[in-house]
Amino acid sequence: MPLAPRSKNHVVFLAGPALFTIVVLMALPMVLVLATSFLTSSVYGGAHMPVTAESYIRFVYGRDLDDVLVFDTTYLAVFARSLIQAALATVLCLLIGLPLAWYMATRPPGWRRFLVLLVTIPFWTNLLVRIYCWVLLLRDEGLVNQVLLAAGLTKTPVTFLYSDGAILMGIVYGSLPFMVLPIYAVLEKLDHRLIEAAYDLYAGRFAILRKLIWPLARPGVAAGALLVFVPSLGAFVAPYILGGGKKLMIGSLIQQQFSTARDWSFGSALSIILMAFVLAGLVWLARRRASDFLS
Repeated sequence: MPLAPRSKNHVVFLAGPALFTIVVLMALPMVLVLATSFLTSSVYGGAHMPVTAESYIRFVYGRDLDDVLVFDTTYLAVFARSLIQAALATVLCLLIGLPLAWYMATRPPGWRRFLVLLVTIPFWTNLLVRIYCWVLLLRDEGLVNQVLLAAGLTKTPVTFLYSDGAILMGIVYGSLPFMVLPIYAVLEKLDHRLIEAAYDLYAGRFAILRKLIWPLARPGVAAGALLVFVPSLGAFVAPYILGGGKKLMIGSLIQQQFSTARDWSFGSALSIILMAFVLAGLVWLARRRASDFLS
């Protein structure tokens, strides 16, 4: 049955804010970044005509003194480091977040609310401030080294900052709540009578975890992994502060192109490459889940 004119107006009015957000705040900036990535870099910043694919070529090729293209792995190495760091952060968040979410879901309702509050407290403070706190803890004169020296575990301060480990720890610290909360939201709805029935059928703890809890927690794990992996892949604050600029990641590289190097075209190309990689992974994941559902 076709909608009346007034109903159509109501639908357009109600969908207006969502359409504005999608078109103006999401689609339009992406189109601008895509268009900028195909422009020629300006010497003093910005981009201009003519249209060229030089920025995408620079991602995998460099030019020698004779202006001949030579395969260059510099930016590929930065991308690979970012991918490894994001994958490790996702795995560590899962190893920490799944037991924590299970503990939270099995507490009484009052304790659940209190534990959820504790998990969300870090969101009350700016991420930049929280990462700087880790600098105070991990520096050579920081609390961690003072404890190690006082305990006699080391005679000289241990250098924790400006390393891959410090960057990974910062990413895990900032991303952990995004893994815990989706898993907790799923496990909270679990009927604990199923676990009691499994025990009555002489199932061990490992069998209950593998055949009962894990299948039910998989939607939350998938959501948490997505919320952790994608932001970690383009992380900027933790690599910049805890890495000291010595361990370049794709997010820091993009920021440098738009600020220090003022190469907007190449920075836009790096952003598009990163976004294309993430979208390809999401499409693959969606197709895999669809095939598993159909089978």
